[in-house]
Amino acid sequence: MLLRLSLPFVGALTSFVCASAIAAPITVTDIAGRQITLDAPAERVILGEGRQIYLLGMLEPDAPLAHVVGWREDFSQADPDNYQRYLERFPEMASIPTFGGFKDGTFDVEQAASLNPDLILMNIEAKAATEDAAYDDKLAELDIPIVYVDFREDPIENTIPSMRLIGQLMSDEAAAKEFITFAEAQLARVTDVIEQADPERPRVFVDRAGGYSDECCMSFGPANFGEYVTLAGGINIADGIIPASFGNLNPEQIIAADPQHVVVTGGSWDAYVPGGDWVGVGPGADQAQAREKLQALTTRTAMTGIDAVETGNVHAIWHQFYNSPYYFVAVQQLAKWFHPELFEDLDPEATLEELHDRFLPIDYQPGYWITLHDE
Repeated sequence: MLLRLSLPFVGALTSFVCASAIAAPITVTDIAGRQITLDAPAERVILGEGRQIYLLGMLEPDAPLAHVVGWREDFSQADPDNYQRYLERFPEMASIPTFGGFKDGTFDVEQAASLNPDLILMNIEAKAATEDAAYDDKLAELDIPIVYVDFREDPIENTIPSMRLIGQLMSDEAAAKEFITFAEAQLARVTDVIEQADPERPRVFVDRAGGYSDECCMSFGPANFGEYVTLAGGINIADGIIPASFGNLNPEQIIAADPQHVVVTGGSWDAYVPGGDWVGVGPGADQAQAREKLQALTTRTAMTGIDAVETGNVHAIWHQFYNSPYYFVAVQQLAKWFHPELFEDLDPEATLEELHDRFLPIDYQPGYWITLHDE
């Protein structure tokens, strides 16, 4: 495959490299517990997932793509709203070479080698597939290290270490530390209150990507949104049924649990399911349409007679909170829904706006959640 880099992209990359510090060997421990020695700061990086731009956008907001020489083609499909906003700010993004995935076996090692990367940043859930296909051995032979991070399998446990690790690799330790301080303080605004008040916890069903397919229902086990529910003062009805981070509940299990809140994760997924029943929340979302689609999901068999539907405590929230460093915003909004009396003064919208103003290269636009409850 012939790879072409636009002149603006090359110019941005060249100027950034020239301004960078001289690389020196460092040894880091990645999220998989592997010790890797490589030169830092890394100047040429392949992103194993395009949505890793969420983290680079915070660490290097003026030029988040300056070190990116290739990435997996998922950002434009999984989060087209933010993709367009980044593209408008950084048009050189369109020229970055794209890759297939490790998990589906479409990654091209020769293409990667031709870009002469210093490292490949890979999500931890791809590790088994990477080793099964011997991608790790092939890349090691080419002296291209893989560094594993995690914002999806166990984001509460691994987001902060992942941000700290990337800060080391990119010599952005100060920026990583500033974000970590902010994230921990924002999470504590919920967890400290829940710990002190010890409120009665409502039963919660998290409908992962509700409406994405006719099958019902995908959900979360004890990690990711399942843990967000726990931190926000709720009881995840899938805990004890789904052992891993992700899994499924059947309609009978949901009806029997009689959840008092239903939280649907949603996004704009026309690239995957054109015209699907998914709830299109996210930056700049059409709130009226999102509310209409959320209401339609309450007519499914799994929602029959449950408390959440009867009381209107059915909500939708941006799906990518499950796969980004912004997890604490989701926890705040969940807490606001579950315990409004405890969090009258908490404004998750203001938190997300501050996140954009202080750390991100794009402006904030509302639309990341919706509820059927009359507030």
